[in-house]
Amino acid sequence: MPRMQVYLPDDLYDELKERGLPASELLQEAVRAELRRQSLLDETDAYLTELIDEVGEPTPDEIARAEAIARRLALHATDRAS
Repeated sequence: MPRMQVYLPDDLYDELKERGLPASELLQEAVRAELRRQSLLDETDAYLTELIDEVGEPTPDEIARAEAIARRLALHATDRAS
């Protein structure tokens, strides 16, 4: 298995050790999560390109409507979390 050496700032290393946390496992999970996030962003970009090719670019009115809906959803989620 290939290995990589990773350096942490002293404060981060000290806190990991103080808490007895497994640095290697945490770093592996963080890298996997970031790779997954990047993959999902790539898939989203590909989907949006296909969608735009199929139906065309959204109009300014459609963009404004979508942004208004997104704001209402975010506000609703914030209200429910409170």
